[in-house]
Amino acid sequence: MKAMLDWLDHRTGYKKLLHESLFENVPGGARWRYVWGSTLTFCFAVQVITGLFLWLAYSPSSQTAWESVYFIQHEMWGGWFLRGLHHYTAQAMTVLLVLHLMQVVIDGAYKAPREVNFWFGVVLLLLVLSLSLTGYLLPWDQKGYWATKVATNIAAITPVIGPSLQQIVIGGSDYGHPTLTRFFALHAGVIPGAIIAFIVAHIYLFRRHGLTPKLPKKKPDAAFWPDQVFCDAVACLAVLAAVLFFVVRYHGAELGAPADPSEQFSAARPEWYFLFLFQLLKYFPGGTEIWGAIVLPTLLLLVLAALPVLGKWKLGHRFNVGFLWAMLAGVALLTWLAVNEDRGNPDYLAAVRTAEREAERVVALAQAPTGIPVTGAVTLLRGDPLTQGPKLFARNCASCHRFGGDDALGGQPKDPPSASDLKGFASREWLTGLFDARQVDSPHYFGGSKHKDGKMVKFVKEEVPNFSAADREQLGKAIIALSAEAGLKAQAEFDARDAAIVADGRKQIASDAMNCTTCHQYREANDGGEGPSLTGYGSREWLTSFISNPAHERFYGPRNDRMPAFGAEKQLTEQEIGLIADWLRGDWYEADGKN
Repeated sequence: MKAMLDWLDHRTGYKKLLHESLFENVPGGARWRYVWGSTLTFCFAVQVITGLFLWLAYSPSSQTAWESVYFIQHEMWGGWFLRGLHHYTAQAMTVLLVLHLMQVVIDGAYKAPREVNFWFGVVLLLLVLSLSLTGYLLPWDQKGYWATKVATNIAAITPVIGPSLQQIVIGGSDYGHPTLTRFFALHAGVIPGAIIAFIVAHIYLFRRHGLTPKLPKKKPDAAFWPDQVFCDAVACLAVLAAVLFFVVRYHGAELGAPADPSEQFSAARPEWYFLFLFQLLKYFPGGTEIWGAIVLPTLLLLVLAALPVLGKWKLGHRFNVGFLWAMLAGVALLTWLAVNEDRGNPDYLAAVRTAEREAERVVALAQAPTGIPVTGAVTLLRGDPLTQGPKLFARNCASCHRFGGDDALGGQPKDPPSASDLKGFASREWLTGLFDARQVDSPHYFGGSKHKDGKMVKFVKEEVPNFSAADREQLGKAIIALSAEAGLKAQAEFDARDAAIVADGRKQIASDAMNCTTCHQYREANDGGEGPSLTGYGSREWLTSFISNPAHERFYGPRNDRMPAFGAEKQLTEQEIGLIADWLRGDWYEADGKN
């Protein structure tokens, strides 16, 4: 073994290099304040290693990026752990860079002859932030897509070169496949290469000039090995432990719903270390935003770069320390204000809840037996009634109807309800309330419409209360039979169990005692005409036809009360009407196989 090591040393000189590294002089002996450079190098090494393994499974295109990240997060063995380690180590690097910058400034390690090394450190800070910014887009989810769109829009306000710069960054006039591939090239190639080059230069200059102790020395000088190596190793393990805590706690990194340019994403925010800039821009509305986005950050960066020059003055070092503390306090304050405002913003909180639901939903759809279609994961939510139904209802129906008392998204429209609440429409419970004299003319049913004075309401309020016990039993059977017309999956088990009751109830609907067919057409009974047909009442075909044209003779005809013909008037597509109908009926996929 000794002969082989001697041979290797003769060819490489590794023993001399190792000796120079391990036995470098540490002024004042080992200190915990010197660990930041080593922890940063450790974190970058973790980023490179985990990034290379992630690269093996990642596919950088607008139709495969989210899908490949989904595979890493949910299908690949240990993928969630690998992705989480990469994500949270990037967060740790930002914190460590700030701590390292504070230590350098407080110790005066920016002073001659270390000015160039300090500038290299500032460049490394910007490169690491750029690495985080470019990596934010790569999952191609809603959060990353819209946050990156905001960031690149800021670049567009740069004087003279702004629009051209934005076009170069996004690879054209719109965000898509070229944007993603350019960001991936920057994140996985250009920026890491630049960081490695600057780290090598930074370490070279550091070795050339040595450590700068904070005077006075309290202990004699010592070699880097073993005490400082021990401190660095413990610090690196502490950073790794903190990262692993978050990785395990959150089961990897967050993955939102696939990026969808057609769906505005109100929950988009930059990562926490860019929140201060996001908050700063709020104070510069309209045409003044260039001051918050470009001018002030550039001035602060120039002052930071000028610290070695300013430090030459008599009170320069004190000014530099004060400036750094003031800048960090300002960043912390702006970050706190941004977080605090979001916590008190109901619209933002609702958007976050919606984003979380959609992120969970798209994973459930991707794990369905049909899997992700060839058209991409983005179409999973576009064709999902549970996702799109509430949105379409809130935009098109909630001005008149309610769903469980609100607009189906948790909001309250300005206008009071003028039509029935459709939560549970055509179910046994919903129809039971319809035949309740206390509810039929309430806002939950006909109370807000012109039908509140119609025959149906009069029948329920004047005749039903006088029903005998036998009549009430027959009415109950009629309700069960009418609800069975809908074929709702949520009560399919009950409809099958009560098949005899359903058959008897159908007879009751058509009987003279119930008096339904004097106004409604039902199966073989064709006497009705004033009210909607009860044949197939609440079924998908019935519901889509009704939404398409409620003024059709099959439904309300000329007695239709203000409801638009969404299909006939081309206000909604056939697919959108189907999504609303399926959502109202509860027809969507669920992993437990019930739907």
